[in-house]
Amino acid sequence: MDLGISNRTAAVAGASAGLGFASAKALAQEGVRVAICSRDATRVAEAAQRIGNSCVGIVADVSTLQGGQDFVRQATAALGHIDILIANGGGPAAGNFATTPVDAYITGLQQSLLSVVGMCTEVVSEMQSRQWGRIVAITSVAVRQPIPNLILSNTARAGVTGFLKTLAREVAVSGITVNSVQPGIHATDRIRQLYGQAPDAASLGIPAGVVGNPSDFGALVAFLCSESAKFITGTNIQVDGGSYAGLL
Repeated sequence: MDLGISNRTAAVAGASAGLGFASAKALAQEGVRVAICSRDATRVAEAAQRIGNSCVGIVADVSTLQGGQDFVRQATAALGHIDILIANGGGPAAGNFATTPVDAYITGLQQSLLSVVGMCTEVVSEMQSRQWGRIVAITSVAVRQPIPNLILSNTARAGVTGFLKTLAREVAVSGITVNSVQPGIHATDRIRQLYGQAPDAASLGIPAGVVGNPSDFGALVAFLCSESAKFITGTNIQVDGGSYAGLL
């Protein structure tokens, strides 16, 4: 299936590994010119080479509003403009209400809410001028079902979901779609660190019986950036093998 985005440009944050890398790879395979970032120069250079299609590796830390803005500015300088933004990054530190100091909420909101706001502020105006754009944020299924001992992430991810829904309605008339994808457990390096090299889907409560494949996740992100997905906006799509048990 031709997604109709060949020769478009994309900025993909936090893409030296994991679901960010998978998303960047899927876009590059569709002919999109991609810029990715990581805090580590060696890792981002290696990832850019693996992604191919002249992928540009940028050293940037997107854990703050300013960091998110700086990455997109560098990506714009490298690619000329940004058609597609994939907002992604690591989550805040673990902890519950009792163990989390009030000051930690400032850091958590910077990392998983304000950084996304910063990235969006750098692309929306130009997307509006071209009457085309795609914004996809990689968040978490915790938006629907808060995860124990991750109070900072639960709070910030819910906030960014509200921001994206509001933005989606404001910019839809300009041909810009804004969506988020909420991953469950996928076979990334981070999950292997937590659960071993062969995570057991049954013990992790995944009804599908398997841990998610990052490549499949990336393909969904790429589809949301396609011409065929132009009528999909303001949505929050869970990708978790059926783990979330709620109706809404």
